[in-house]
Amino acid sequence: MLFDSLGLSAELLRAVREQGYTEPTPIQQRAIPAVLEGEDVLAGAQTGTGKTAGFTLPLLQRLMENRSQGGHRAIRALVLTPTRELAAQVGESIETYGRHLPLQSTVIFGGVKINPQIARLRRGVDILVATPGRLLDHINQGNISLDEIEILVLDEANRMLDMGFINDIRKLMAMMPSKHDRQTLLFSATFSNEIRQLANKLLDRPELIEVERCNKTAGSISQVIHPVDKNRKREMLSHMIGSRNWSQVLVFTRTKHGANRLAQQLERDGLSATAIHGNKTQAARTKALANFKSGKARVLVATDIAARGLDIDQLPHVVNYELPNVAEDYVHRIGRTGRAGLDGEAVSLVCVDEFQLLADIEKLIRKEIPKVTLEGYEPDLTIKPEPIQKKRNGAGRGRNGSSNGRHGNNGHNARGRGRRSQAKSGGWKGRSKPGQARVA
Repeated sequence: MLFDSLGLSAELLRAVREQGYTEPTPIQQRAIPAVLEGEDVLAGAQTGTGKTAGFTLPLLQRLMENRSQGGHRAIRALVLTPTRELAAQVGESIETYGRHLPLQSTVIFGGVKINPQIARLRRGVDILVATPGRLLDHINQGNISLDEIEILVLDEANRMLDMGFINDIRKLMAMMPSKHDRQTLLFSATFSNEIRQLANKLLDRPELIEVERCNKTAGSISQVIHPVDKNRKREMLSHMIGSRNWSQVLVFTRTKHGANRLAQQLERDGLSATAIHGNKTQAARTKALANFKSGKARVLVATDIAARGLDIDQLPHVVNYELPNVAEDYVHRIGRTGRAGLDGEAVSLVCVDEFQLLADIEKLIRKEIPKVTLEGYEPDLTIKPEPIQKKRNGAGRGRNGSSNGRHGNNGHNARGRGRRSQAKSGGWKGRSKPGQARVA
């Protein structure tokens, strides 16, 4: 199938060709015609599947088909995203594919000065890309009205729920035309009960699109577990990057503090590294990503939330320095590599504390990940696991950053899980095979 067969206008097809694309991805093949027909859409789509163009292209065409001539310019389409990085990515996509159309768009998010955003809004826009918190700030100041919204897109809705945006979303819905008077597109990596409940409230008889299981990892990604003691993870990571001559590595940690600390440690090891997380200013995050893409920084250390929406072409290596607390996040993490059919490598450094997290991941993806013990880094099997608070990164957090703790578990339960996991797996014994690497 070619883009030419999807019913897109000549201007949009021209922009698509200028980007070098001729064939749509599976999500684009199904989403574009549905949106063009005016249907509400509930789509299961992972990062890297082409979902952004899947809603951007038909959104632009729908706005052009219903465009009034001259006069008042109101916000007719709203795209909500959970993070600044994803908002910027969507904004770039709209500019790229709408370059031959007389439509105006802008992006607003927190962490930057609000006055330039106000000035841009006053000039008039057709399409607004926004994070929920900053959008509410503008509405409260009287800078934005949602009365004339024709198309609403919720991108990565599962992440918005994880980050505690549900109340903000409800407030915004009350300011828009009803679901019967607008077209709504909801994209989510998972179809949890919470997502289905949200879809029932927001969508009007939606078309369900699920191009692949949301727990499926790409076949082009090689996955491996390296067992290691917790206090030797940094040493092992530096050794692997140096001895294997990795030039571009995305490394995931659980916490913002952990990301900063690891980046500093890698720098002391002689590896150029930078960190990206929610506590950094937008300018600092943009600079860190630019340094990584340009090769000035060999290693980018990131938290899950900060990494959402990162657009990095041909990323060869992803390392889980710490396994995520939520199994689905493992799929998102390693999906950063192996895109567009290219080969990628996902490496996880796993200590005894993370046995249960690993078991949850393998259950989700329905496969056992190969375990390879690197020579010189054999784990001490006598170490007892310490509890890991199993709580979503950023879960339950409102706009003030406080946590309600609903997704957490107490130390007793976490400790119990660790012991059961160790007993069940028998530690690493019999589960891993020695590798060929030696300590440098």
